[in-house]
Amino acid sequence: MDVDEDGALARRMWVRYETWHDVTYFTPESRAVTDALGCQGGWMGYFGMRAAPLGAASPEQVTSAFYNFHPSLVRRALPDAWQVAGPRQFLAARLAGADGALRRMLGDAVVTGPEVAEAAELTARAAGFAATAGRPLAAANAVLPLPDEPHLALWQASTVLRESRGDGHVAALIAADLDPVETLAIFAVEQGMDAGYLRRARGLPEAEWSAGVTRLRDRGLLDGVGGLTEAGRQLRAWVERRTDQAAAGPWRALGAADTERLAGLLLPFARKLAASNEAMRTNPMALDATALLA
Repeated sequence: MDVDEDGALARRMWVRYETWHDVTYFTPESRAVTDALGCQGGWMGYFGMRAAPLGAASPEQVTSAFYNFHPSLVRRALPDAWQVAGPRQFLAARLAGADGALRRMLGDAVVTGPEVAEAAELTARAAGFAATAGRPLAAANAVLPLPDEPHLALWQASTVLRESRGDGHVAALIAADLDPVETLAIFAVEQGMDAGYLRRARGLPEAEWSAGVTRLRDRGLLDGVGGLTEAGRQLRAWVERRTDQAAAGPWRALGAADTERLAGLLLPFARKLAASNEAMRTNPMALDATALLA
């Protein structure tokens, strides 16, 4: 398999395990758990749960690792979240939220069924091969113990894979010389997203967004009316291609037969979760699972 084929396989697998991961942070079940901890607002719960593997990380550390959130948004949640609950409590909260959401969307019979158990075993094996060097979120999640329940083990293993991929995506953005604001602005144009919505979702002041758009225009990545130039399209394609290629290692290591088996096991779950998880449509995720899983 050549590099491009490796990357295409990594993207195909990403869509399948990402939908399993995405039942946390923004689902009603996760919000209820963090509200019960005493979090003030959804962002405190989000940053607390996602950053918990790093320990009681500072706002600066989290802003750096997450890459595309404005520092002021992170500072509204951290370090206050660590006064509400410790990282261990947030780790437990995210598993509790995932458990509740998976049971609601798939049903207890599916969640406890043999297909989930087999998928968990294969995904955990793949996650054991996920790159962690230079990837802080992947490294922090990779050392966490797998839960005993297969559906939560599948969630944890999927989280290792997606954070490893995400860390690699940040590396590609840095190599492309796209800062966090430019990254969001060019992505919004490419995807036809409402810029105001994405700006607000990441806490970016309008002036900083406008300055980022100007920088993209000055670099020849956006044209005079705010559309992508050919150079802009090529750079975005390069970033995605490099992200996919850098995420291919686990599937090469797992082997073609087991990877294909896992893809088949995850596909019906992914379709059901993509259709059921409203959070995937109300948050600016870089994944149109319903289209990619068609």
